[in-house]
Amino acid sequence: MTGGVLAGAVEPAAGSDGHTHEQACLNCGTTLIGSHCHRCGQAAHVHRTLSAFFHDLLHGVFHFEGKIWRTIPLLAWKPGELTRRYIDGQRASFVSPIALFLFFVFLMFATVSSLAHFSTTDQVKRGMLEDAAKTERQIADTQKERAAAIAAHRPTAAIDARIKELEGDARLSRSIGEKGVVAGAATRAADDVPEFLREPLAKVSDNPALFFYKLKSSAYKYSWALIPISVPFLWLLFPFSRRFRLYDHTVFVTYSLCFMSLLATLATLWNASGIGGAGLLVFAPPVHMYRQLRGAYSLGWFGALWRTAVLTVVAGMAMVLFVVALVGLGLFD
Repeated sequence: MTGGVLAGAVEPAAGSDGHTHEQACLNCGTTLIGSHCHRCGQAAHVHRTLSAFFHDLLHGVFHFEGKIWRTIPLLAWKPGELTRRYIDGQRASFVSPIALFLFFVFLMFATVSSLAHFSTTDQVKRGMLEDAAKTERQIADTQKERAAAIAAHRPTAAIDARIKELEGDARLSRSIGEKGVVAGAATRAADDVPEFLREPLAKVSDNPALFFYKLKSSAYKYSWALIPISVPFLWLLFPFSRRFRLYDHTVFVTYSLCFMSLLATLATLWNASGIGGAGLLVFAPPVHMYRQLRGAYSLGWFGALWRTAVLTVVAGMAMVLFVVALVGLGLFD
């Protein structure tokens, strides 16, 4: 007990308040000369109490929350100003583009997975079987026309082509109706693709649920790939510009994708509410692109307008490339 009292008298803070009092940095070992390590920046005093842990947790949450409530309004209403201010160096006031992107992508996938409702497999199958039966009736009528043409010694090339087309449609509809959309389409496609694709398509036909799971998993895991896919297209709108560099375009693209992810989340919530009118959100992306282009690159209305038109097409192309890559991963993974 006497030893404990003496130790407390010599160093009363050691072990009693949860702080450590080190002569060297606990992170890199550098001799300390102040309240923070001058080499790595870590604080000299490291908290080791439960209350300190929750203090750090709350500080992190509210620090991020404070930034995000400054960032989201600008992202929605003044995306060009947000982009330009961040590029010009105002980093402490806003959430970084990549951190915001990862947050919104997580939020989007969580919301879509929980709330989005699509046509059930049984409904699709019934519809496709009905289409197949309708097409088969058309084939029967067309074959009667062919028989009449033969009896009248008229050419049947056009009728034969029509019958062949209808038979292909009927096979596809019936295959989807019996096996499901993905499995049926894969079975039909396997007849017309190179040899190296037939085995992967056969696997999709046998287990479409696994293929969908791979697609969803890859889309979440590689969503960041949309950034490098999109940046070169945006660079082409400002070729060889000395004022705007690839960093500027990368920040622009990432904040734009943040908004699109947020918009997809809102559209899902709106649609799930049953209010209706969620389709109006389709006009939001081009308006947002226009405002962001005009503010971030200091463009006039005409320069921003034609670049918005091009960028809308480019965004579709980037998404197609991304989806093709996902399908490829799903087929050959």
